[in-house]
Amino acid sequence: MRISKIFAAAAATLLVVACGTPAAEGSKEAQAFLPTKSQIDSASYLIGVNFGSWIKGNNFGELNYSEIVKGMKDWMKAKGTPQDSTFFAQFKVDPNEMNTVLDNFVQKRRSYTKALNTEKGEAYIASFLKEEGVQQTESGIAYKILEAGSDVKAVSDKDTVWVDYKGTHLDGTTFDENKDINFSLNRVIKGWTEGMKLVGEGGHIILVIPGELAYGEYGNRGIEPNETLVFDVTVNKVGAYVEPVEEPVKAKKGKK
Repeated sequence: MRISKIFAAAAATLLVVACGTPAAEGSKEAQAFLPTKSQIDSASYLIGVNFGSWIKGNNFGELNYSEIVKGMKDWMKAKGTPQDSTFFAQFKVDPNEMNTVLDNFVQKRRSYTKALNTEKGEAYIASFLKEEGVQQTESGIAYKILEAGSDVKAVSDKDTVWVDYKGTHLDGTTFDENKDINFSLNRVIKGWTEGMKLVGEGGHIILVIPGELAYGEYGNRGIEPNETLVFDVTVNKVGAYVEPVEEPVKAKKGKK
């Protein structure tokens, strides 16, 4: 992960906030163009919001904010420029090591998140399996059939299904919802490919899909690594895959 440039840009915007605004120079006429205190405060606050968004978006977790401020102040107090051979020796941690340090930190955070989500998923499924009517596939999907539907079922990974569904995190928060959407079963997560074959047209099912059968160790746009997901799905229609028939090549006129 190459994030040092992003971090440096975000930190640079906070330097004035952390270290104070230097005394204004120039004539009163020139100083009249400076932003007001209210404008400085608003800009400073929103810079902080932006920096907080970046920290949260990178899943940095709880940081030592006093060290963040100390690092910014140390940069402001440093003598010389980054081109000087002794410049980086002035810091508690060499800024040239930023990519390595932050990569290691983020990897630790990711490993923790994966382990935690695995534990939460296993506990949720264990509890769900105690409910009446809940079953589990060999792969680990826990499911409850609310309506079995007709005998028309998806049997091939290439079959298409038309469904209404809602996807939620384990805390019940909805992350995705659609009505009468269709897709081929070989173009979705593994848990869906398998789960949609459990009920027929008109069927209604609750699927609890472990992380490895959902978005895996990398997650996906709001889905954390190894996160177990819950789907409430109604199958409206099943379309069986039909192998295309190749038409014979016609001979061109004038040739034998």
